[in-house]
Amino acid sequence: MGILEALIRVDWAERKLRKAQTSDSAGQRLLGDERWSALKRRIRTLESADTLADLRGLPGNFHPLTVDRAGEWSANLSPNWRVIFEPAEDPLPTLSDGGLDPTSVRHVRVLRVEDYHGR
Repeated sequence: MGILEALIRVDWAERKLRKAQTSDSAGQRLLGDERWSALKRRIRTLESADTLADLRGLPGNFHPLTVDRAGEWSANLSPNWRVIFEPAEDPLPTLSDGGLDPTSVRHVRVLRVEDYHGR
């Protein structure tokens, strides 16, 4: 497998975010300068990781969510704002206990950018 084949592929669930990826001005209009810059950094981090497991411990506090958001992951954009994404493998790779195997996830879907602490 070549090096480019091993990197995480990122897709976009939300049309506004997908469209914002076409230009910095569109992204800045949608999210503001600081959140847009942070989102671009987090996406570059995602795209340069081999698997979801490789994101742990990197800047951005990449981590799985729990309870009513189980199956989703989050990364910090600011103290309150997060980019929310999910593994997009089909089928999802699982461990023997049935949980997600993050060492096999190489495709994610960005769901939204939100302040979920202020909901």
